[in-house]
Amino acid sequence: MAAIEMKNIVKKYGDGFPAVNDVSIDVEDGEFLILVGPSGCGKSTLLRMIVGLEDITDGDMMIGGKKVNDLAPRDRNLSMVFQNYALYPHLTVYENIAFPLRLANKPDSEVDEKVREASKTLELDEHLERKPGNLSGGQRQRVAMGRAIVRDAEAFLFDEPLSNLDAKLRGQMRTEISRLQKRLGITTVYVTHDQTEAMTLGDRVAVLKRGVLQQHATPRELYENPANLFVAGFIGSPPMNFLPAKVDGNKVELPFGTLTIPEDKAAKAQGKGLLIAGIRPDHFEDASVMDADKVSDEATFNATVDVVEWLGNEAYAYIPFEAPPEVREQLTQLEKDLDGESMRTQLVISLDGASRIKEGDDATIWVDARKIHLFDPSTGENLTMDADNAGIVPGAAEALAKAEEVGKEQDAVDPHAATT
Repeated sequence: MAAIEMKNIVKKYGDGFPAVNDVSIDVEDGEFLILVGPSGCGKSTLLRMIVGLEDITDGDMMIGGKKVNDLAPRDRNLSMVFQNYALYPHLTVYENIAFPLRLANKPDSEVDEKVREASKTLELDEHLERKPGNLSGGQRQRVAMGRAIVRDAEAFLFDEPLSNLDAKLRGQMRTEISRLQKRLGITTVYVTHDQTEAMTLGDRVAVLKRGVLQQHATPRELYENPANLFVAGFIGSPPMNFLPAKVDGNKVELPFGTLTIPEDKAAKAQGKGLLIAGIRPDHFEDASVMDADKVSDEATFNATVDVVEWLGNEAYAYIPFEAPPEVREQLTQLEKDLDGESMRTQLVISLDGASRIKEGDDATIWVDARKIHLFDPSTGENLTMDADNAGIVPGAAEALAKAEEVGKEQDAVDPHAATT
């Protein structure tokens, strides 16, 4: 096992566009790090630079305290699990798992011991004599993981390993990967575009956009304290609600009414003019199902509910609202950045399953005003975040603005160009 240090990593291709732009991340020994972001953000490129499949344009890649920029992949002692499994169809499960040991000329006794230990861990004992074509997608992925385990590598690298599986199997495999990593205690870097995987698997999560690191923090910190509009919109399902807002004193004016917010948050947003308020769906509730002593007029508003989706233990209510052009423009751009995740001008509210709100009702909604975030509509910066231990990346906003400008120029020349 070994720590991985990425120091000011840059990757530029022939056209000079930085697919990865000055990224610095320290992965501690035994840590599970997630690299997450939409298509084209540079996460897979960064992973391939760790393993040595991509050259590094600038910066230093350190593994176990040793600079590996010029080392071939076979000399880095890393195990990689790919999206497409990369199994040999003509070999049995046993021989697929044993392949890296055979390649290293390990004695048969050691090969057998390690293969059977890995197959027991991954519950593959009864499949050892089968060929990959006779296995399910989840079983094939476990075989690929078994091949990684037997190598005694210094770190595991996963490149979107679950994206080919159906939703139910993805959930099962997430649990298996988490248990395996904790059991082995091995340093792991895992690439995904699925924010659910990022939130459930990682010790820490690095969020990237256009090759620029936006925030690097624990899943809880990303959810509760996002650095900017992009992180706030990407992390969480359903995504955060974004509404036009104006602050006057300790009051914030929203499309549905005026709420009282904490004075420290209000002070950071004074004199900023039009803002974007961000509120998570789970920070709302049907006031009628709450204790009366917890509900005050300063934390409630009335609104006509357009659609209700009841899911049993919870429900989602949808309430449309109007937004000025500046806010609509930001939401439209954010929708593009998030691979088409809907950012329409509607409020999404998570309700307790006991709520009896129906479509067309004029409902009284409570909101936890302490959890409101206020964003600058021109830069996307979270004006009200707590900066302590929030994983803020110095200079990210400036680097991203430059990258987006270059990206727009590139898109004008070749609208199909994209990084991975």
